[in-house]
Amino acid sequence: MQGEKWLSGTKIKGKIVTLIPLQLEHASDLVEAASDGELWDLWYTKIPNKETVIGYIELALSEQDAGRSLAFSVIDNETQTIIGTTRLCHADCVNKRVEIGYTWYAKSYQRTSVNTECKFLLLSHAFENLSAIAVEFRTHWHNHASRNAIARLGAKQDGVIRNHQQMADGSYRDTVVFSVINSEWLAVKASLLFKLERRS
Repeated sequence: MQGEKWLSGTKIKGKIVTLIPLQLEHASDLVEAASDGELWDLWYTKIPNKETVIGYIELALSEQDAGRSLAFSVIDNETQTIIGTTRLCHADCVNKRVEIGYTWYAKSYQRTSVNTECKFLLLSHAFENLSAIAVEFRTHWHNHASRNAIARLGAKQDGVIRNHQQMADGSYRDTVVFSVINSEWLAVKASLLFKLERRS
């Protein structure tokens, strides 16, 4: 099975947001979204600015062409504006494992239902359309907001990869790894739906 055939699907619509295929034409909108909170200044993650956004998108699209990822821009259904991005990435089509990553939102959309619904849509696509056996999440040890958000989804922490990657400032990142496996999906799905309905 070829990776590009396994990672299929385009637009994924939810009640709050819609995930559309990432395109170069989204560059200025992504910079505008990232300027809400000046997210590119966060030292523990890589958020594109106006100088780096084209390279950021081109890399995502090259990974997608190779069958290793499926990149999305996140649109707020109410305003029809791009508010961030997310991705199915590091796909292992043989073992049917994939990671949800490269996720960020404009600051004004953080700590809202946006992330919960985005993750619900991607997890649903992975388990129900792609028949994935496991979906992984990775984040920086010091990104406590991200770690807490992943845990609230119902993902279990698998461990910590120490000195995993070198950061732009020369420091080394410890990466926290979480996952949801296919046997857990129905319970996680029910929990996420309950949270989304309670907030609506």
